[in-house]
Amino acid sequence: MLLQSLNRKEKLKFLDLALQMVSIDGEPSNYEDRILNLMLEEIGEEVAGEYTFKLSDDYEKTIIFFEDAPITVKNIVFLNLSRLPLFDDLYNTRQHFFLEEIRLRFGITEAKKKQLMRLVYDERDLIEKAKRAVNS
Repeated sequence: MLLQSLNRKEKLKFLDLALQMVSIDGEPSNYEDRILNLMLEEIGEEVAGEYTFKLSDDYEKTIIFFEDAPITVKNIVFLNLSRLPLFDDLYNTRQHFFLEEIRLRFGITEAKKKQLMRLVYDERDLIEKAKRAVNS
């Protein structure tokens, strides 16, 4: 969601964090793969084509990069990272702690976190309603 509004470097750095997120509990699940693919489509072929898809050694530099970014960018990154574990059948607590660390480092308030998470839940609910509607 809204990833197209990020600049090229922000998109690449976002992909670093997304890959970190899905790698926390081992290999990405089918759901995580699908969400990542949707995010890649939104990011665009040019940027996705230059990404190496391997875990970055400079996680701390990536966090510092976003700490200095505008709040809108931080919110977009956090929102999209929050989508990854919620579409998976198994919610790993390490992913929760990862998101919470990012939230704190980005200076995102608890109220803003709840607002962004509500969007993620609404999206998930809409997808489930659509599945039920087409399957009945």
